[in-house]
Amino acid sequence: MYEMENTGSGKKIFIGSVIAVFSFLVGWQASSFGLLGDVFGTTKTSDSVEESQKKTDVHDENLNLFWSIWDKLDKEYVDKDKVASEDKIYGAIKGLVASFDDPYTVFMTPKESKEFSENIDGKLEGIGAELTVEDKLLKIVTPMKGSPSEKAGLLPGDIIYKIDGKPANNMSLFDAIMAIRGKKGTGVTLTIGRKNLDKPFDVSIIRDSIEIDSVTMERTKSGIVYLSVNQFNGKTNEQFGKAVSEMILNEPKGLVIDLRYNGGGYLDSAVELLSYLLPTDTNAVEIRQRGKENDMMKTNGNPKITKVPLVVLVNEGSASASEILAGAIQDLKRGIIMGTKTYGKGSVQEVDSFPDGSSIRLTIAKWFTPNGRTVNHVGLTPDIVVELKDEDLKNKKDTQKEAAIKYLEELH
Repeated sequence: MYEMENTGSGKKIFIGSVIAVFSFLVGWQASSFGLLGDVFGTTKTSDSVEESQKKTDVHDENLNLFWSIWDKLDKEYVDKDKVASEDKIYGAIKGLVASFDDPYTVFMTPKESKEFSENIDGKLEGIGAELTVEDKLLKIVTPMKGSPSEKAGLLPGDIIYKIDGKPANNMSLFDAIMAIRGKKGTGVTLTIGRKNLDKPFDVSIIRDSIEIDSVTMERTKSGIVYLSVNQFNGKTNEQFGKAVSEMILNEPKGLVIDLRYNGGGYLDSAVELLSYLLPTDTNAVEIRQRGKENDMMKTNGNPKITKVPLVVLVNEGSASASEILAGAIQDLKRGIIMGTKTYGKGSVQEVDSFPDGSSIRLTIAKWFTPNGRTVNHVGLTPDIVVELKDEDLKNKKDTQKEAAIKYLEELH
């Protein structure tokens, strides 16, 4: 269910969720860029002889400084055997990667890489929240639908200040995730900061297995079909297609696709879903990578519901692949987008594995909507903004879903 596509040469491509690379450890599926093979191989630009020499000189000078400090630590640090040589090397590499200040570009040690591989195979136990780091703060991007984090009332944008009383900002991202992660049935207490609240508050959560259907369907008495797409994974296309085949037997009067709290997933899955909604060979998403021609991905057939009136529900927890689908629908005027502004994640990651078992997740491209818009750091603004108020949340009243259904009913 959570496998990634292997693109050859040990490389794996992610469109990914907005989460920093270890977020899977609290119950998030890995996100793949799909079946693009080695389209996103490493790119090198050519330099003049003079430029290359300058770079070599600077490189050598900085490495001399590096080894001078290495030797000084080896000779003079009071606890000589406190850190193993390989840990010093991994620490130096992490520092190099962190200097790019990109939460989606992360180096993983062999241990961390092993944890990653195990969890993308579906061994998910935790609170079911997608996380990222912004301005050195551990933030919740979105609680997964039906997960312990959602049931506990966590919201997109919440800041995790403490984990079981320990300050999260003093932990590495991996350590923070490991502290939140745990076996089913065990508890964890998070100290949460929330917008518009003066003081942080504690939330106690019981960890559980994270098993969420990718697509769920409801049908209203008025003939409106409601499809909740919770993830973009390897089963989403199959489940969505099954739901579409079932719904068209009864000639639906309208369709609501709910992408709220959907933090993303496989890019090819988003394109496959668009292929049901748009004519064949329609522009779906454009990929722009350094040193390569722009690549416009198109719908690939299966246009079964191109005429059914459509509303796509989004919120601040809708990211990445969710924004690809919503952005294409909005650009091509296939339907309307309703809800609140989306998260804003428009970059593409590649994962390279190394012989020692370590790996690096590297941002290598950006994606744009069919009309050339970027969502990166700006998100998508809905055609119709509908806020979900705190009072609605307390009363478990989904005013956004109600508004979407009402909009479609009034078209008839």
